[in-house]
Amino acid sequence: MEKVEMLHINKQGWEKSAKRFFGRTALPELGPLAPTESELNLFGEISNKKVLDIGCGSGHSLNYMGENGAAELWGIDLTTKQIETARELLQDQEAIVKLFETPMEEDPGLPKNYFDIAYSIYALGWTVDLEKTLSNIHRYLKPGGIFVFSWEHPMHDRVKRIEDSFIVDKSYLEEGPEFNEAWKNEVIIYHRKLSTYINTLIQVGFEIEKVIDDVVLPDVVPEGNDLRWYSVEKAKLIPATFIIKVRKKG
Repeated sequence: MEKVEMLHINKQGWEKSAKRFFGRTALPELGPLAPTESELNLFGEISNKKVLDIGCGSGHSLNYMGENGAAELWGIDLTTKQIETARELLQDQEAIVKLFETPMEEDPGLPKNYFDIAYSIYALGWTVDLEKTLSNIHRYLKPGGIFVFSWEHPMHDRVKRIEDSFIVDKSYLEEGPEFNEAWKNEVIIYHRKLSTYINTLIQVGFEIEKVIDDVVLPDVVPEGNDLRWYSVEKAKLIPATFIIKVRKKG
């Protein structure tokens, strides 16, 4: 399937479903059943920094950055509804706000060697061209700038619950575009091994600082949790989320 066609299918899926994701999985949260930014402090000092959100969604992560003193809030997202919601949410921010409706694989004219911080909270895995997207992010960052991203652990959807057991249902090793079960097969997400993310980051020039796949379980498991896509029962066996922090060489 052509990358342009995949982007079109995914944009349609997001325009249809955007409302149910408003405000979900946003900073300081980094992902389901994972440690938070409050616990990890991956960004360090945010005050007066220029930040870029890759897949900014409804703008809640950018709002978090603004509340913590960021000087400039830039974001890109594929979805019209998400960008409109983000503009509304961020309209009272004192920081400069610039939002662009664009696929992350395309450069909408962002400045190069400019940003102190770039990040992507549960969005980078949507890219149909990982190398191109990471190359773009590398160019946007100033030397010494950091990039932090989180995404669903690539083993998570390889394992399926069958009655009271969990079985490996798909090959972890076979990479490629797949209609996504969690989205009722209405969107396409490219399955990649964890090593592919790490090696592509290195290939485009980043230095790896941290790789995190720790699991944080709730003290009380909500009723019906075993039926959720990110269930506590599965997280006891396999991480739901992985998080990576890299730096552009100074």
